[in-house]
Amino acid sequence: MRLVTGLIDLHHIRAALEKSSEVSSDFDLNDGAFRPQNRQLRPAGVLVALQKGDAGLGVVLTKRAVALKHHPGQIAFPGGKVDPTDATPTHAALREAHEEIGLPRENVEILGTLPTHETVTGFCITPVLAHVRVTFDPKPEPGEVDEVFWVPLSHLADLTSFQVQSRSWNGVHHKYYTVPFGPYYIWGATARILRGLAERLAL
Repeated sequence: MRLVTGLIDLHHIRAALEKSSEVSSDFDLNDGAFRPQNRQLRPAGVLVALQKGDAGLGVVLTKRAVALKHHPGQIAFPGGKVDPTDATPTHAALREAHEEIGLPRENVEILGTLPTHETVTGFCITPVLAHVRVTFDPKPEPGEVDEVFWVPLSHLADLTSFQVQSRSWNGVHHKYYTVPFGPYYIWGATARILRGLAERLAL
């Protein structure tokens, strides 16, 4: 893979979306990890929202509320499970982005989707790549989102920004990707999806 240098624009993103890559999962770095056979995965959609800033394009991320029962305080994309009213994971991602951070649907240009990502918690996530046409004022959903922030794509597209770390989960040692940025510890499924995008940009 080549080293990505310079500012990345929408042309690079569209070209990356045309390249092929395999689906990913939380089990990628854990060959010996137990994965239940024939388990039913729940569909979900997340919005990988690209917005222009002083340093070029960047990705909009959230810090989940620390009081949440599941994944409190973790860094995540706006998004969630596909509800019965959602026609597709893309619809779920757009609905959740509006609910969680106040991003209007009409301000979003859908660019395409990345390969799905399977989580250890039983979700099949479709990452929806999108362009925020006009800079918006985020409105974090009370009780769900503590913070909305922006990470330059130049940082996330640099494969050297990623690290592999590990921790014990349910008595089993698991490895996972991280891509730290300032005070934000980006890891798990979010980091793995961003790593997949970085790999495509580097092809």
